[in-house]
Amino acid sequence: QVQLVESGGGLVQPGGSLRLSCAASGFTLNDYAIGWFRQAPGKEREGLSCISGSDGSTYYAGSVKGRFTISRDNAKNTVYLQMNSLNSEDTAVYSCNVYFRGRYYWGQGTQVTVSS
Repeated sequence: QVQLVESGGGLVQPGGSLRLSCAASGFTLNDYAIGWFRQAPGKEREGLSCISGSDGSTYYAGSVKGRFTISRDNAKNTVYLQMNSLNSEDTAVYSCNVYFRGRYYWGQGTQVTVSS
């Protein structure tokens, strides 16, 4: 059974950092691309970053490029999102997803709140 579990969210001050984790089970992580998304209250879901399964190549949305870094630990079957220089506009629920055998799977999400 495919499952994604996010963790690492919380309350952080502006300018601070957090590292989110997306722990995968039910499939081999390095065979599939994993994406990170976020959704703030009243806003549409936004794609932030993804990492390919084949060669580990990465993509970043303009809103996070230079501040966020995606990485993968195949031994732990986990993808990370290192988030630096956080600001209030980064406040949202962050989720990861995978396209596996014809459908998308999502985790439950983890809340990130940036506030002083």
